[in-house]
Amino acid sequence: MQMTRALILVAVALLAALPVAREAHAQARRALTIGMALEPPVLDPTINQAAAVAEITQINIFEGLTRIDEQGRVLPGLAERWEVSPDARTYTFHLRRGVKFSDGTDFDSGDVKFTFERNARDDSTNGRKGYFTQIERIETPDAATVVLTLKAPSALFLFNLAENASVIVAPESAATNRSKPVGTGPYMLERWLPGNSVTLVRNPAYRAAAGIGIDRVTFRFIGDAAAQVAALLAGDVDFFANLAAVEAIGQFQRDARFQVLIGTTEGETILAMNNKRGPLADVRVRRALSHAIDRRDIIAGAMSGLAQPIGSHFAPHHPAYVDLTGAYPPDLDKARALLREAGVPNGFDVTLTLPPVPYALRSGQIVATQLARVGVRARIEEVEWARWLDAVLDKKNYDLTIVSHVEPMDIGIYGNPDYYFQYDSPALRDILARANRTIDANEQNRAWADAQRKISEDAVNVFLFELPKVAVARAGLKGLWTNSPMFVNDVAAMRWE
Repeated sequence: MQMTRALILVAVALLAALPVAREAHAQARRALTIGMALEPPVLDPTINQAAAVAEITQINIFEGLTRIDEQGRVLPGLAERWEVSPDARTYTFHLRRGVKFSDGTDFDSGDVKFTFERNARDDSTNGRKGYFTQIERIETPDAATVVLTLKAPSALFLFNLAENASVIVAPESAATNRSKPVGTGPYMLERWLPGNSVTLVRNPAYRAAAGIGIDRVTFRFIGDAAAQVAALLAGDVDFFANLAAVEAIGQFQRDARFQVLIGTTEGETILAMNNKRGPLADVRVRRALSHAIDRRDIIAGAMSGLAQPIGSHFAPHHPAYVDLTGAYPPDLDKARALLREAGVPNGFDVTLTLPPVPYALRSGQIVATQLARVGVRARIEEVEWARWLDAVLDKKNYDLTIVSHVEPMDIGIYGNPDYYFQYDSPALRDILARANRTIDANEQNRAWADAQRKISEDAVNVFLFELPKVAVARAGLKGLWTNSPMFVNDVAAMRWE
């Protein structure tokens, strides 16, 4: 009798615990942990263009008038529809009604006007300031309508409005968005633990909050490639959108607990050269370095053979892409002859400044070895990301660096003589202007093809490979992008099954 009574008590206790267990399981299936290699410097993409900022905030916290899907198509965002004038200079956007920011304030046309005027100001730090200085006039005839008139037609205007630099912010919260972001997206900031993680929670003010499958998402910062693999295997991270340890892909492909997605990105990975620094100011020297580099060895050694070689600054999946990988075939004799012609027969010393990302660190070792074969002695300097941004991108205090430019359709940076390449070509600027002012797709593609050839001819940089998207996630996580036309994590589209 005592044994029976004890068994009954145990059974009752277990039954009482079942609802708690079910609730805990349900909560776990509505939470997600995403791994990232880099921590963002701020959480406001309108003041800092680092890809890590967009990976957390774009689409999740902040939204633009338009948005991009996985195929790179322009879709409605905060604007549900728009019309374009026959001369392609005036855009009339009809905004979604009833939209609120996560602090409860209303979104309307005044927020668009405020954001775009702020981005165009002289003191703006927006990385795509030119998108907004090209706007001649902003009109807000009512709360749900914005009319933008451009100084000249812009072929990529709607696409540009979907980028992270173009998200809409409110005047009430713009000043504090760098650490306390307030947007109209499906998520809002819960906490930021510097050096560790950023956690977002579902925004109850979001217009479609009921349809979201993930209530809480934590972005954990794990820079070391081996540590990324360990975190996935231990279950500490559910998803890495861009796994650094590409050599571990086979291990995950053989493990039924995981799914592997291999796609494309907009990341042109380059050996960037300071075009106004010492011998590198001579196009013959830059061409010599191009001949000294063997992309095949770099892709095999640094990327486990997964990357696609490029010969100019353009994504291979775009219809305007021109394959220029044969313009500078590996040729050590040709490289040495060009160096002699340029007056540096014995080579020269350079510093190769590398940011803290595995593709750059691995590629850098191979590049230094290849350059040494023609007498170019590269001293490797590994720096933290903040130092790279300050010394290389802002102050242009570098010789060589390796970095992946992940912004979509960013060939226009070669038209800016003050950009960190310090490449100044009126001819290239004319070509880019031709591409930008036409709305005819065929004419645009011809102009972009001409721009690629000009950049290759001038050997502005040594073009290495298009950064692949190598993602690993737990089996059962759905809604993931295979390709990345923009570096974003669309958490609201994800769910557990």
